[in-house]
Amino acid sequence: MKKIAVIPARYAATRFPSKLMQQLGDKTVIRMTYENVAATNLFDDVFVVTDSDLIFDEIVSHNGKAIMSIKDHETGSDRIAEAIENIECDIILNVQGDEPFVNEKALADILSSFDGELGKTVDVATLKESITKEEDINNPNFVKVVTDINDFALYFSRSAIPFARETNFTPNYFRHLGIYAFRKEALLKFSTLEMRQNERAEKLEQLRYLEYGMKIKVIETESIGVGIDTPEDLERAKKYLSTIVKK
Repeated sequence: MKKIAVIPARYAATRFPSKLMQQLGDKTVIRMTYENVAATNLFDDVFVVTDSDLIFDEIVSHNGKAIMSIKDHETGSDRIAEAIENIECDIILNVQGDEPFVNEKALADILSSFDGELGKTVDVATLKESITKEEDINNPNFVKVVTDINDFALYFSRSAIPFARETNFTPNYFRHLGIYAFRKEALLKFSTLEMRQNERAEKLEQLRYLEYGMKIKVIETESIGVGIDTPEDLERAKKYLSTIVKK
């Protein structure tokens, strides 16, 4: 199977505009993300998909590959579907542009979801991590996921799921991490489907796959690094980078 990585990169992020062009060490955030994904050697090709001339030029001027997004899109999946429609590939892995430290093992684990007999039934694969702090479990910005016995997603929610009705029992909670791998046909199908009520209510595009009967494999991981959503996150990322450099 031909596997590519696509990094969607919007310039005008709501909470932290221009975050992808902020400096992280001697590189911008988006350049570091791109180069770290390419350095895993897991992919036949790596592209940044952007609506910004600045980001496009940043990647291309450092010998990377970038694609300009033509249309306005409601979701990241729609943006990627447009970009890869005419690219020959079987599996597309979506890494967010604000995840400069995503680790190789996590990406390899997602890609392995498509292997073997069970892998033939997988339309989409993604990641989860265990969470135990009550403030994280009840934080609507931490999307939770519940899975079946084979680790296929049953539901994603901003609410705490499952709901603990019995006070003497504490269920395991998992946070969904927004890195995806798609079969090309599943991604292109997604882009033709209408948004339904669960996706509209939760503002979670992964629910569209579930609402139309597609199967999402969820892999548990320990950490994918430091994501950058706010200026405070950028400062944490700089400190994290300094610890890596020292090692």
